[in-house]
Amino acid sequence: MSLGVNELKPKTYFIYEGQPYVVLETHHLKMQQRRPVVQTRMRNLMNGKTLERNFAQSDVFEAADVERQKVKYLYGHRDKHWFVYENDPSKRFELAEELLGDSTKFLKANVVIEAISFKGTIISIELPVKMEFRVTDAPPAIRGDTAQGGVKQATIETGASINVPLFINQDDIIIINTQTGEYVERAEKGK
Repeated sequence: MSLGVNELKPKTYFIYEGQPYVVLETHHLKMQQRRPVVQTRMRNLMNGKTLERNFAQSDVFEAADVERQKVKYLYGHRDKHWFVYENDPSKRFELAEELLGDSTKFLKANVVIEAISFKGTIISIELPVKMEFRVTDAPPAIRGDTAQGGVKQATIETGASINVPLFINQDDIIIINTQTGEYVERAEKGK
């Protein structure tokens, strides 16, 4: 199946220079007196490297034939992360941190996510867009902070630091957009 440039949307898998890539973000640029281009940020699924490329409207790509399956995250050790298949927990596999990119900041034990395989080999994972996390450390808000837009750095249970509003406290459960790494909202108490 072939893809036109306008079909390169985030989470689209395609082949570029013989390698599978996933689109992270795209921007359409219209320059005066020149043809419009699509600025694309993409990650190589074999080595985890991120590239930025500009593609012309006439460029056509081959869709990467990927398969998805449900897996459960177990734990991370050094730069390796271990998973099991949801339908066959006796089968474990590991993925290197460089292949997973920023998503490692949001991996929680026992969370079910989607594994992406290409030609029979699991090469990446896809987290739910929104996930809940417990705040493990949040500095108290200091009066007068609101002049800076009212955000502070808090640490979530995975160890990642996130900008959160001043009213967020330790042990609050917050919802984070795992694609942007941004705070969305505080989860309802008593969930």
